[in-house]
Amino acid sequence: MDKSSLRIVYMGTPDFAVEPLKKLVESNYNIVGVVTNPDKPAGRGQKIKESAVKKYAAGKNLKILQPEKFRNDFFLNELQNLNADLQIVVAFKMLPEVVWNMPRLGTFNLHASLLPHYRGAAPINWAIINGDKKTGVTTFFLKHDIDTGNIIFQDEIEINENDNAGIVHDKLMHKGAELVVKTVDAIIKGDYPQIKQEELLSPGTEIKHAPKIFKNDCKIDWNSDVDSIHNLIRGLSPYPASWTELHNSSNETIQIKIYASEKEHANHNLPCGEIVTDEKNFLKVAAHKGYIHIIELQQAGKKRMNVKDFLRGFSGIKEYTFSTKS
Repeated sequence: MDKSSLRIVYMGTPDFAVEPLKKLVESNYNIVGVVTNPDKPAGRGQKIKESAVKKYAAGKNLKILQPEKFRNDFFLNELQNLNADLQIVVAFKMLPEVVWNMPRLGTFNLHASLLPHYRGAAPINWAIINGDKKTGVTTFFLKHDIDTGNIIFQDEIEINENDNAGIVHDKLMHKGAELVVKTVDAIIKGDYPQIKQEELLSPGTEIKHAPKIFKNDCKIDWNSDVDSIHNLIRGLSPYPASWTELHNSSNETIQIKIYASEKEHANHNLPCGEIVTDEKNFLKVAAHKGYIHIIELQQAGKKRMNVKDFLRGFSGIKEYTFSTKS
């Protein structure tokens, strides 16, 4: 068997899933179908939005399936009729066994972490929030429990001190595309490992998790140390973004999202949340073991901007402090 005769069904939805599909198509692999999320209304105008994967697949005249439910008989028949040898899943929904067990060579997934660490919905965010210095991508075969199947290949990248989730996402997207092709080639040759995830854990090591992120997970605690706060800000940037609240003596509250920061380790006697600024060029906030310099932010109801533009349009900033209440 070669890559032109191997029948592949590809499943994915967001931008992260486009690059591996693009790599496969441009390398002349036989993509017989693409499964992605149904179109849905989005934004203030509730205009119908197509997934990034659908847009790419449509531009390449690939067959597209958009099931509302995976156990729907019509969808299952359509999928069966594609007669796939292999299915590839990248940034998609959890599949029932009737779907992932359909191809004769199985279904493999590309996950944006070095499994078994960071199983779950937000592996990129949590790796940065936790201050990790490296992460990576993993291909593995699907089985019943989510993100637990036998590992085929892994590849890692460094997380630099000021990398945010957007930067790491793009690094992993390209690294993942290469790993998907490597995995398909190995499956074609019938020569690939299947490593149990437990074998990659050192004795006594606890698995790090990557659960879905909710709004309260994004709130900055200014009583935390500067490293933790800086990691939270970059781990949530550009989406969903960390947030905090400005308060003044009149009990006025203004919600602020912070997209970029720098950390300054220093000894000080200021209360956490206290603002230090020249009201023109810089705005830093006292925290445990130093200061957080705010570089880019967004006031509720206004556009995202750099700190100089924010200070230019915000009078009386010294009358405010950042809330330390949970």
